[in-house]
Amino acid sequence: MTFWAVILYAAVILVAILLIALILVQQSKGGGFGGAFGGLGESILGAQAGSHLTKLTVILSTIFFVLVLAIAVLISHGGATKSSDAAIDSLLSQEAAKTVETTAPAAKK
Repeated sequence: MTFWAVILYAAVILVAILLIALILVQQSKGGGFGGAFGGLGESILGAQAGSHLTKLTVILSTIFFVLVLAIAVLISHGGATKSSDAAIDSLLSQEAAKTVETTAPAAKK
């Protein structure tokens, strides 16, 4: 795995944890799970915290999707698994060559 793949995976995990915490703190219109903490988001961040938390949720979710797409592009271009794929390909080609060598003389008889 390349250095950038490790950095991207770590960033995705960090953003996912932040999103989980942020969503759980928000109080939904129906009371929801955010209300189970006694309106923790409102008491810490003030009365206008709902709109700020909503904006932060949108920003973090956008960052999450951009990071996931970056990982997908990196993997599709072989950046994260290039070395392991090359090793597997060379082993398969060696085995195929051995198989051809052993079956070719038997077919001529």
